[in-house]
Amino acid sequence: MRIDIITVLPELLESPFNHSIVKRSVDKGIVEIFIHNLRDFSEDKHKRVDDAPFGGSAGMVMKIEPVHKAINFFKSQRNYDEIIYTSPDGEKFNQKTANRMSSFQNILILCGHYKGIDQRIRELLITKEISIGDYVLTGGELAAAVIVDSIVRLIPGSISDETSALTDSFQDNLLASPVYTRPSEFMGMKVPDVLLSGNFKEIEKWELEQSLERTKKLRPDLLDGVDF
Repeated sequence: MRIDIITVLPELLESPFNHSIVKRSVDKGIVEIFIHNLRDFSEDKHKRVDDAPFGGSAGMVMKIEPVHKAINFFKSQRNYDEIIYTSPDGEKFNQKTANRMSSFQNILILCGHYKGIDQRIRELLITKEISIGDYVLTGGELAAAVIVDSIVRLIPGSISDETSALTDSFQDNLLASPVYTRPSEFMGMKVPDVLLSGNFKEIEKWELEQSLERTKKLRPDLLDGVDF
């Protein structure tokens, strides 16, 4: 997989992609991540990429020309499965979307900034708008990092135990069951006996029951429309 990211603050993305699973995946050649400075596509002598909005409202807007130039440049190099714009009014990102996108070959992400991008770019070139939550960030760089991390860890070979990702929260629209490790007793608190039994059928049953219980308690919205 190749992921291209266009941003006005490339330095914000250096640390998230230089550690842990994402870095190991890059080192193993499982994924390629390229961060591009939008200012490199600006023809303004000061490399400005923003301007005041028409209508007199507050804030600044990402200019149409450098964004248009950047996206079309990368599109001329390869076909993208998705051209994503990170925006608070985009589709809410979830595990289902991450699963689907983990099978893509090429993804282009445009990080929102200021008050957003000129609407014409959204209509002409963006294929999907994504939000990571109902709140506003200074820019879309952190949202891009979240999206990339959640996708990359699902690509085969990214994590040593590939079955681990399949048991994460939200994979089956349920929260994950509680997990424990050594010691089996700590400050009088014991690991549930079933997890020490070696009876994998009973362990799977317990894990499902716990997942349902936790989901009902903490995220009942995930169970809307589900009959038991």
